[in-house]
Amino acid sequence: MRHTTQASDNTVHSMTAFACTKQAAEFGTLKVELRSVNQRYLEPNFRLPEALRALEPHLREALRQRLARGKVDVTLRLEAIDDSHTPAVNTRRLAELATALEVVQREVPGTAAPTALELLNQPGVQESRRHNGEAINAAARALFDQAIDELLDARAREGEKLAVMITTRLDGVTRQVSTVRQLLPDLQQRQRAQLLERLDAARTELDPQRLEAELVLVAQKSDVAEELDRLDAHVEEVRRQLGQPGPKGRRLDFLMQELNREANTLSSKSIVADTTRSAVELKVLIEQMREQVQNIE
Repeated sequence: MRHTTQASDNTVHSMTAFACTKQAAEFGTLKVELRSVNQRYLEPNFRLPEALRALEPHLREALRQRLARGKVDVTLRLEAIDDSHTPAVNTRRLAELATALEVVQREVPGTAAPTALELLNQPGVQESRRHNGEAINAAARALFDQAIDELLDARAREGEKLAVMITTRLDGVTRQVSTVRQLLPDLQQRQRAQLLERLDAARTELDPQRLEAELVLVAQKSDVAEELDRLDAHVEEVRRQLGQPGPKGRRLDFLMQELNREANTLSSKSIVADTTRSAVELKVLIEQMREQVQNIE
């Protein structure tokens, strides 16, 4: 049985998944269900039958070794076979009685053979069935490990979908940044023209030096080159984190905050419709990513 961990796994794992394993044995049927949802830390909750209550520390440690985050509901059921009233036959004792009967019949010819029921009633022939508690515990531990394997597989499948969705949105962010960057050479001229139009409409006269100072101030406040550079850098870091081994959800969540901060700054600096539209689209894309990042371990 494989026991993969995520310490060396660069797959994106969702925290939302379900796994169910079942095993029938001579003592009855064991069933393990694992349900996980997003949570800041690892938070396991156990529902165990009283007969297996002592296993909780082992199961808790097994989860801790293989999962880093998520609220995990663990349900373990044991449907034991009630055969306490069904006698088991001690075949060794029965063979000893058969040998003894052969001796008796040889020494005392004509002796009647006992019936099967009479043999069953001989001391030591019937035994009470007792299930081996250690065997049940070992089976439960093995089945639980198998359930974790299935849960990790399910989390990886869901995480793969999340990674594709996030990558698609990152491509959208890159396109919007490129669009705004292409507009930059023309923005200053358009900003200058808009300022002059507003001054003219207000019939405000400024001396040339004061006017130039105002234009420089507007240009500085509306210069978004730095924000675009940071957006590009954050996008590349998100892509890098998606390929890193181990849990990555917290780091991705932080990067979503940084992306959103730059998009907000871009929006606040925008004084033309083109950059405003791009800023709005950026915030939509980032919010879509942020919602999905919440589910990544």
